[in-house]
Amino acid sequence: MSVIQQAAPPARRILTASLVGTAVEFYDFYIYATAASLVFGPLFFPSSSPSAQLMLSYATFAIAFFARPVGAAAFGHFGDRIGRKSTLVASLLMMGLSTFFIAFLPTYAMAGWVAPALLCLLRFGQGFGLGGEWGGAALLAVENAPPGWRGRYGMFPQLGAPIGFIAANGLFLLLGLILTPEDFLSWGWRLPFLASIVLVGVGLWVRLSLTETPAFEAALAAAPPPRVPLGELLMRHPLATLAGTFAVVACFAIFYLTTAFALGYGTATLGYARETFLSVQLGAIGFMAAGILLAGWWSDMATPRRVLMIGCILTVGAGFLLGPMMGAGSLVLIWAFLSLALFLMGLVYGPLGAFLPGLFPARVRYTGVSMAFNVGGIIGGGLAPMAAQMLAEAGGLAYVGLYLSAAALISLLALATLRRPAL
Repeated sequence: MSVIQQAAPPARRILTASLVGTAVEFYDFYIYATAASLVFGPLFFPSSSPSAQLMLSYATFAIAFFARPVGAAAFGHFGDRIGRKSTLVASLLMMGLSTFFIAFLPTYAMAGWVAPALLCLLRFGQGFGLGGEWGGAALLAVENAPPGWRGRYGMFPQLGAPIGFIAANGLFLLLGLILTPEDFLSWGWRLPFLASIVLVGVGLWVRLSLTETPAFEAALAAAPPPRVPLGELLMRHPLATLAGTFAVVACFAIFYLTTAFALGYGTATLGYARETFLSVQLGAIGFMAAGILLAGWWSDMATPRRVLMIGCILTVGAGFLLGPMMGAGSLVLIWAFLSLALFLMGLVYGPLGAFLPGLFPARVRYTGVSMAFNVGGIIGGGLAPMAAQMLAEAGGLAYVGLYLSAAALISLLALATLRRPAL
């Protein structure tokens, strides 16, 4: 019987709210990643070479990662002082509206450099909102979990990732099938951004019915909230913050190498049709969901830290397979590698909902979880597509594989420094 079936109605709402919010988050974030790989280069930047346009497009993709810690500090501040619910509603609105307005942007041909400037501004808004989203969703689930169920409750925000990916990828695939390339480039790419407002509405409807978590209410009853949660976090919990930050590097590196970079490389360099490669990615994403489900259950049977460490060790090895399998000229081998990598991402992503909150006390937990997750996102994912593109052009896919192995090794070493299992 599933977790949702066993849970009481309030718990079902809580788990649904944590899942729906991150599904919206990943839908918003991934439609940007997909558009950056496929159309933003020629639409928003002057023509020089397709490779240069793709690099500039990936640079705008990275902006949101640098906005995320700013959002984490802002939303974490209010999440630890006034509560989880209102902060989660605000973060979803910020992220969702930024995504929606991208649909109305002029192109470089229409407005010159105003167009990429506006694109960068809205991309910053996406990242700022995302900075408070995942941490709050994870706390919503874990702080309501019964004893022995933190891993399984904590996996629900992560399950939003494959759901959002499937929605975004599937919509781009559908548009590619029913629109001509000219229509898609002219106006079709805007439709996924317009559609995001529907998902945001669903997320808000679910979240507005929530109450505060027991852990936050207990912390508030025990002592006044910290005046500056970020200051208290850095002064009293610097090692936990640092270890948590580097522990998440692997999951971000895997995701953006197997999605944004792989799509751009597969279509621009390997020459596969956009719809073909999107179909291959869509066929692999189910393995990520399987990895998250396994990791959530396994985390409760063992510890989140142990599952994360095993996932990192396996990812180090998978990096050596990237070059031979992605460059073999076989869509079957490409699908096999993407499936393997995304399954391993499930192992290094699924336990984070239980792992990161266990590093911090409730009074600064929103700030601690959000800062660790989002600063780690800069290191692991913010520059990953652009760095991988440069490495591929300089030395081939084998260098991209070494990049992935190095990211996993960084997370493994960070986890090894934590001598006690996270709660």
